Amino acid sequence: MTTDDPPTETETEPVASLSETECDALHEVELGLEWIQRAHGSLLEFHHATGHGMDHLREAEILLRATGHDELADMIRDELLPQGVVDEHRWSYDVLENYQETLLAESRAVERRVRRELADGERHVRERRQERAWKERASKP
Repeated sequence: MTTDDPPTETETEPVASLSETECDALHEVELGLEWIQRAHGSLLEFHHATGHGMDHLREAEILLRATGHDELADMIRDELLPQGVVDEHRWSYDVLENYQETLLAESRAVERRVRRELADGERHVRERRQERAWKERASKP
């Protein structure tokens, strides 16, 4: 494509009426949500790793009991396995569900609203602008 060719629909300026400051604000909201989603992934990993660790402790309890170490098996059964991860009652799935229902859900809703109100729902406005600028720069002699 030469610079004289009309831009295709995908190459037009996304949300041209959006000011640079509005674009920056939208971008920060999008990045904020992305980091909240990454934290969610870490919580999923935490939840799964905790579950696997508890499964190994349960297996150790069985093996200890089978070899006559009932006191050690009872300690695992009574002190470790029923224990929560935040306090004595909240397990990792409680933390995960609470995160999903509060900060994650609310962050997604805010990001959608900001994107809808500022950019007609368009995603990655800043990145599209950057892509266009780099493509234009590359096509210059």
